[in-house]
Amino acid sequence: MTPSPTTHTAAHIAQHVGGELVGQPDTPITGISDFNQAQPGQLTLIGTKKFAKRWHDCPASIALIKRGLDCPQAHGKTLILVDNPDLAFSKALSLFAPPPIHAEPGIHPTAIIHSSATLGQNVRVGAHALIGPNVTLGDHCVLHNNVTILDHTTLGKHCTLWTGVVIRERCTIGHRCIIHPNAVIGADGFGYRPEMTEQGPTLVKIPQIGTVTIGNDVEIGANACIDRAKCNATLIGDDCKLDNLVQIGHNCQLGDRVIISGCTGVGGSTTIGEGTVIGGCAAITDHAVIGPNAQLAGGSQVAGDLTGNAIYAGLPARPIRETIREISALKRLPKLLKKLRDQ
Repeated sequence: MTPSPTTHTAAHIAQHVGGELVGQPDTPITGISDFNQAQPGQLTLIGTKKFAKRWHDCPASIALIKRGLDCPQAHGKTLILVDNPDLAFSKALSLFAPPPIHAEPGIHPTAIIHSSATLGQNVRVGAHALIGPNVTLGDHCVLHNNVTILDHTTLGKHCTLWTGVVIRERCTIGHRCIIHPNAVIGADGFGYRPEMTEQGPTLVKIPQIGTVTIGNDVEIGANACIDRAKCNATLIGDDCKLDNLVQIGHNCQLGDRVIISGCTGVGGSTTIGEGTVIGGCAAITDHAVIGPNAQLAGGSQVAGDLTGNAIYAGLPARPIRETIREISALKRLPKLLKKLRDQ
């Protein structure tokens, strides 16, 4: 059954997001939408001059707008001035969010739980979940259908594991972590060495006897993979956010608050400093060291160490100003070649 619409006044939304209301405080808002699809009765976002110029044609009744951005006030509409539009929009979304999906209270009768497992208070376990020997689940953990947690793994309190998540043996997950569908934590690291035998050349699999340790408040996207270490542990710091289809190789060390966008691959034994932000489809070689608070543009390819507190882009990744200058030079190259030929 579809939930009935939630209605909030403009004044309530402004108070909730910490903004300054300009217009009608009693304007009723029943939904939220991006700018191009907004309808009457909805709230939208104006974050750039491009959308500010089009505000008079937008059907939305209210817009969150960056303070100081020039925007003609359209008749009958209301604005909420904020310092950080994206953050304010996130807070507004929470007002209109539908009720979250919850696993049914208790343990589903089809779940398989080993007798040696320890479950905290108010744990919910969905259909066909598997919990192996000596697993420990903290209070208020939620395991949706078909989750697999293997031997000697520990989860902290208030963790949510969505359908199809697999956590292999001896991993440790902190408190308040969210792991989205079909993510795999603790699969073997990718390691082989060639060997010549009497039968000919072969590849010898390197045993991956380490673990994965994940901190508190970490969110891991759908189909992401974090490999176990060859020895010791692959470490994911507190408050890290990994997007869908992110691959973290064995023995990697991620500091706190690292953000990695989708389809990025991080080679084994790489260290990424705290606060680093990595765009989508980046590729990072093994054994690289990236300093704290670095930023990597989408599609960057890291071939070696990078210092922190800088922005990088390109192939190979280098300071973004260098990359922009090289791209600009390449655009001028055809004219320069023609000029040389004509001499």
